[in-house]
Parts: sequence; structure tokens; C-alpha cells
Amino acid sequence: MITNSKQKTLMTTPMCLSPERQRKNDRLDALALCVRLARHLDGHKHELLPIRIPNAAERERRELGRQREFWKRELRRLENHGRALRMEFEHATLPGNWAGPRKWKELALECSAFVRGQLDPVVAQIRACKANMDQLTAQLEALVKPEEIPTGLGALTTALLDGEVCDWHRFKRRKAVGSYTGCCPSEHSSGGVQRFGHIDRHGNKHVRMLLVEAVWRLLRWQPQWHARVKYREKLLHGASLKKKLAVALARQLAIDLWRWRTGRCTAADLGWTCGPSQPAAISIERPAASEAAP
Repeated sequence: MITNSKQKTLMTTPMCLSPERQRKNDRLDALALCVRLARHLDGHKHELLPIRIPNAAERERRELGRQREFWKRELRRLENHGRALRMEFEHATLPGNWAGPRKWKELALECSAFVRGQLDPVVAQIRACKANMDQLTAQLEALVKPEEIPTGLGALTTALLDGEVCDWHRFKRRKAVGSYTGCCPSEHSSGGVQRFGHIDRHGNKHVRMLLVEAVWRLLRWQPQWHARVKYREKLLHGASLKKKLAVALARQLAIDLWRWRTGRCTAADLGWTCGPSQPAAISIERPAASEAAP
């Protein structure tokens, strides 16, 4: 409605307008916003920090990936619920993918009548979750199917990242891409003293998770990736350093994807291959998902 009226609208990040005041009302907020807007229009761009609002098509594509993540979490919850139920009444657990047609046919004979009766509806819900996940996965992969995807990155990860970013051309420089991921180190510096800490996590958490997962695959399947070649010696050290390097490589991967998706370079320029390839000679084990970021 506002767009159709040809009015220019700015939406900003949440901010504290008057931290020194103990009073807050609409009149004072409106006055502070008008002062900041006037300074912003005069050229002081840091007075307001506008954010980009995706259009309807971009929101729909992004929602495909988030709906898939929802069903993935729901599937894990239902499987754990079934394990807890059997553990409570029979002091036995259930294996992975226990609700599959073949496994459940065998496990149902081992369960008591009560537990089997409680697990039957859970099995139906698990299979419905898997069907929804498979349908969403097929839709996402079809969006990038005509393209050549680097080995190890995968069509699903590429489609999920494209959906979360919405438009790779929105970024004008590489620093903006790195900041969007939330993988930049926190800093507390003054004068000639520089202190860097853990990553600030000020960015899209979905993109950050996808990037970290993709890094471990690319380290294995893309031995000529320029970032892997750069950190080759450091990757041979202990697991703690590998986890920190994985986050640094995730930031670099986001920049490489921005360059590739906007046509600034090709996959070959980054050292990526799009055909079948062999795993890298260096064996790099992937840690648990909860330990991926420092």
C-alpha cells in the first residue's frame, strides 16, 4: 500500500533513541526519529540503519527452506518421543530410523501391546513428516537443477542459501557479505591495542549454519579450493583449531558464493570442480553440529 502511493519508506533496526532519559512516550520517540531522519537525509548515514525488506516472491522461496527445517525438527522430536516412551515402559531404546516400514515391522513384534498401540500414531506422523520433507527438498533442488553446482556444495544447500540471501546482488562489497553471515570476530580495541574475541553472530543464523556445514564438505571434496589451499598447514593441527578455521572458512565461503552467484568469477576461478571428484588427501573429521562454531 505504501509502495503504491509512491512514498519512500525506510525500515530500520531496533535502537535505543534516548538511553539517558527515564521517560518514553510516542511524542518523544517521534521527535527523536524525526531528528535522526533529518540527519540521515543530510548525509549522516549512520543515524539510521535501514534494512532490506524482501518482496513476496523472495519470502515465499525463503519459506520453503524454513518449512523444511521445521519438519526436520519435528521429525527429530517425534523419533525421540518414541524412544522415550519405550524406554519408560520397557527399558529399551529404538534404533535410528526406527519408524521405517521394514524396521518398524520387526520392532513392533518386540514391543508390548500397550507400547505398540502408543507408537502406531507416532509412526504415522513420522512418515508424514518425511513425506513433507521429501516434497520440499524436491522443490528446492528443482530451483537450481539447470545449473552446474560445485561438488560437495550440493543443489539443496545452494537453493537454501539463495533463498535465505534473497538476492546476492544486494551486496556491493565483500565486507557486507562477511558481516551478513555473523562470522566476523567481536572486537574491543582502543588506541594501539587490538583485542578480538568470538564471532559476533550478528547476522542470519540460517545462513551461518548452512555455511559451516558446507565448509566441512568442501574441505573434503574440493582440494583445490583457494581457501583450503591457504589454510592447508593449519588444518593439520588439533580439532580446536579446525573448528575456528571452519568458521573463518565459512565467512570466506560466503564471499566466494557472492562472487560466483553475481558473475564476478567462475567456479573454476575459485578452485571448484563441478563434475565427479575424489575426496581430498587430508582427512578432516566433521565435529558435532553443536560444536561447529566457537
